[in-house]
Amino acid sequence: MRNGVIAFRRDGTLALMNDEAYRIFGLKASEGDVGRPFADVLRERQEIIRVLSGAFELSHLPNRAELRLKELDRVIGYTLSQVRDDGGVPIGAVMFFKDLTQVEQVEERERLRDRLASLGEMAAGIAHELKNPLAGIEVMAGLLRRQVPDSKDAQSLLADILSEAKLANAIVVEMLEFVRPVRLQVERTDLGEVIQQSVTMAESKVNRGDIAVLTSVEPGLPMIESDHHQLSQVFTNLIANAFEAMNGKGRIMISAMTAVIEADPAFAGIHPPTPAVLIEVADDGPGIPGDLTDRIFNPFFTTKVTGTGLGLAIVRKIVDAHDGRIDVSSTPDTGTRFRVTLPVSSASGWFK
Repeated sequence: MRNGVIAFRRDGTLALMNDEAYRIFGLKASEGDVGRPFADVLRERQEIIRVLSGAFELSHLPNRAELRLKELDRVIGYTLSQVRDDGGVPIGAVMFFKDLTQVEQVEERERLRDRLASLGEMAAGIAHELKNPLAGIEVMAGLLRRQVPDSKDAQSLLADILSEAKLANAIVVEMLEFVRPVRLQVERTDLGEVIQQSVTMAESKVNRGDIAVLTSVEPGLPMIESDHHQLSQVFTNLIANAFEAMNGKGRIMISAMTAVIEADPAFAGIHPPTPAVLIEVADDGPGIPGDLTDRIFNPFFTTKVTGTGLGLAIVRKIVDAHDGRIDVSSTPDTGTRFRVTLPVSSASGWFK
């Protein structure tokens, strides 16, 4: 990790600004920058100007401090020091800094994992307390149905009780799954096999009807480092959702092809694009209303009468754990398209 360096004179004119500094701040170097006021050169980065402006006013200069650059969504760690002449008189100042964005992201991921672990423990206790009485309700309702076989009204009421108890139990189970930290069992995975398995599993959950399912896997598609079981869960959920939305007719197209994940612009020329695989699940169903598209991944948001609202939230959580991303586009005329991008080699296993 290289250092950015900015040096300036007592009168505020720039004496030095290296290439790394320009790169981190997202600025373009100009031959005339040296000698100009640093406030002019850095006019687009007001947070930095404020820090540098205090170089000769503060009694104690910041050492190993952090600063968030909101416009760039970056975090830098920096040290600001005065430069003095032989008589001890300040004649300038210099800032050394590093881009800590990726370090911050890893730390935030760890903090989130710790919070979810605590929440998971609490949810496990709640689930245990709820599952026992729910199981009791189901058993007793089933026994009662056998004792009143000739009462249609009682049978109808008891059927409703059983249905609601099973739904409540499903919500508890999915909530528990959502709050638990994702633990990947990473292995070399053939996405063609994952897709075929997911179609079969989706058919076992939802009636497919006359829906045509077409798959297209690019020849020579590389195997990826992933959790085979959890990826199957991702695509099973997406395909099953499509089955439910299409009411037994239409077409689903599932394709897998090579792709790349572009490096952060701040690291252009340093980190090459990451080899990846793009999987699309597209249907020609009714689509998702535009005002709901941004909410479908939110926990407990659902448009289904009996849905828990956790399916797509869990999908995104699994994709995030693979260092991938999931996007959705939908229109009433063309249906819905989910795009899942996964790196060929994931670094997630290093932190789990």
